[in-house]
Amino acid sequence: MTSDSLEFDAKVATVAENPEQRLPCVLLLDVSGSMKGAPINQLNAGLKSFAESLQKNELAAMRVEVAILTFGGSPNLKQDFVTADQFTPPELAAQGGTPMGAAINMALDKLEERKQIYKRAGISYFRPWVFLITDGEPTDEWHAAATRIQALEEHKGVTFFVVAVDQANINILNQIAPKNRPPAKLNGLEFGALFVWLSSSLSSVSRSKTGDQVALPSTNGWTTTSA
Repeated sequence: MTSDSLEFDAKVATVAENPEQRLPCVLLLDVSGSMKGAPINQLNAGLKSFAESLQKNELAAMRVEVAILTFGGSPNLKQDFVTADQFTPPELAAQGGTPMGAAINMALDKLEERKQIYKRAGISYFRPWVFLITDGEPTDEWHAAATRIQALEEHKGVTFFVVAVDQANINILNQIAPKNRPPAKLNGLEFGALFVWLSSSLSSVSRSKTGDQVALPSTNGWTTTSA
């Protein structure tokens, strides 16, 4: 048996210990050089608020799973999937370029792997979320990733959000984001309000039944343009 197979089986065993239905969420975070200073500091503070808010909700803490994938120089899995009650945000630093296309593909691959783990463990799951936050534009090829997002959204394979910070290239982000969910523009550096919204939204979905239409909270606290 290969090391990859052993690792997969170990993840299945860990997931199976908790019989609750899961809601996986990948935070896909731009940590390129342009995020240095106030933006990365506020992002780190927002992640702490996100963890604290999720952990206050007993059901969400057991059902919501969080993974963090950053892109700054290269895509990097900073936090593999853990339930919210075990989530401790890493301290992020800004550097490098913006390989957004590769990062999106890595995030989608991680979700597909997670779905297989749930299936092997006999655990049901809600439609996965990906939450992309960027202040720039891709420095790599991104069209294939965008096509993949559109196909998954069409077949209800993922719920993909794009948040544009500061000088982000809205023209490109409009082509990456799902057609029915255009990029939301962050109001200044309101990462705290953004992550409180995200925690509340994930908590609401995690309390629902599969297939239910869940009304998400208003984004007025953190957007200049609603998603």
